[in-house]
Amino acid sequence: MNQPIADDIVAQLEALGIRRDTYALKPTPRIQKFIAQRLGEAAREVPSFPLTMHVRLDALLAARKGWNAGHDARVSVNDLLVKASAASLMALPAVNSSFTPVGLVAHRHADISIAVATDGGLMTPIVRAADTKSVTDISAETRDLAARARIGRLQPDDYVGGTFTVSNLGMFGVSSFGSIINPPQSAILSVGAAEERVVSRGGGFVAETMMTLTMTCDHRIIDGATGARWLADLRDRLEAPDALFG
Repeated sequence: MNQPIADDIVAQLEALGIRRDTYALKPTPRIQKFIAQRLGEAAREVPSFPLTMHVRLDALLAARKGWNAGHDARVSVNDLLVKASAASLMALPAVNSSFTPVGLVAHRHADISIAVATDGGLMTPIVRAADTKSVTDISAETRDLAARARIGRLQPDDYVGGTFTVSNLGMFGVSSFGSIINPPQSAILSVGAAEERVVSRGGGFVAETMMTLTMTCDHRIIDGATGARWLADLRDRLEAPDALFG
């Protein structure tokens, strides 16, 4: 049975145009309040800009299929994105930095947050030092973190911090999207669906599996050229993926 709503709360909602007796009101979970506050601050205060790049995936998908066929542990495209992103962050450390009131923080490792949708809202558990881990280790860790996120078993150390975020909505059929940066991180990568598209190659047209990546950058620390170089480095790693399985 729904609890009665206090008159002052009803009045506040009516001031927003929400009519009396047309809704149910649920309390906001503490972690969701925290996330909403941080993202609201980021949207207002961080001067950000998006960069978009299209990546050919056929080589990566073939390599992943061969790897999974020959190993007990299976890896996903998202695991490979985390692995590749970590390597690119080490190659271009400016992207793996944070703008703070006391100076620019250069992180020693790529602590990559992975966006996980839960019943209580979006969670971003962290694969710590992903640059030091194999794709098999990353796969096992992301599965564990995602499972614990969905049942509310994450500890603060599992999701507080991070130097970069990968947010993937490709499994929902979203072709491309942009994301809000999670401060003090300086960038977030938004991953669209792997789709067969007709592209121009060698004077003709062929069907290839493509993915659209959108990187949202904090302009206080990442300029357009730096962000573009980072995305190009990531694209090159994904399109020639053998090193990701090493």
